[in-house]
Amino acid sequence: MPRVALVTYDPRPKAGKDADLPVLLAALRAAGAEADAVFWDDAGVDWGAYDIAVIRSTWDYSWRAAEFVAWAERCAKATRLANPAEVVRWNTDKRYLGDLTAAGVPVVSTRYVAPGDAVDLPGDHEYVVKPASGAGARYAARYTPEQHERAVRHLAHMHEEGLTAMVQPYMKGIDERGERALQFFGGRLLHASRKRAVLAPGTAFDADKVAHPGLEPWTPTPAEVSVAERALAAVPDAQEVLYARVDLVDGEDGRPLVMELELVEPNLFLFLHPDSVRAVVEAILAAAR
Repeated sequence: MPRVALVTYDPRPKAGKDADLPVLLAALRAAGAEADAVFWDDAGVDWGAYDIAVIRSTWDYSWRAAEFVAWAERCAKATRLANPAEVVRWNTDKRYLGDLTAAGVPVVSTRYVAPGDAVDLPGDHEYVVKPASGAGARYAARYTPEQHERAVRHLAHMHEEGLTAMVQPYMKGIDERGERALQFFGGRLLHASRKRAVLAPGTAFDADKVAHPGLEPWTPTPAEVSVAERALAAVPDAQEVLYARVDLVDGEDGRPLVMELELVEPNLFLFLHPDSVRAVVEAILAAAR
């Protein structure tokens, strides 16, 4: 029987937010695996006792990115880690978008502002400021040119914490067609979903946000599948990637652009696509063997 660790975070004293975790655990056990949900930062875990460790919902990692990457590297020396530590290191810093752009993948235009850099914010269109290492819209907000001083204070706060900021144009296509998430597992398109805009005008960067508002199943277009596959092909060690989520939005010309490529701990949205559970289990067991 393969031994599988589904790697998550320690939410205590609150309840965990991963609705898929108990379902996936039960399905793996029903398929004959010994499966455990394990906290990534639990120093008492013997990772070498597992045939594979699959990162699932380590949703606190962006606050501790360096510590998390160091854990991934240690874990990968003890067992097979999915996704691999090299991919985790590359994907935890959203400057990977520059690599995708260099590879010819259509990506939302992005500038990076590190601590100490000169601040030059757009003066003729709405834009988004967010950290290069973040998840769940943490420290993200949208601004108009008239809100320049407020955006500057936002940047200063991130820089004080040592964070590099990203500045992107606000993609108005999100308001019309939402953001589409194409989920891949085991090298195949698993399913797709759509959510509505996360960043409402005027919402403070440090306010709590609903990460996936209006989530619903989505049938991806051929153009969306093509862009997603091009993004995945540009990933270093792409053949070793077990799972991926490609988040797409429409550009001004209506063509899909990559907003983010999630290779660390993307929500699988199995609660929205229960028929996908079997395919995920089969892919994990095949990787474990």
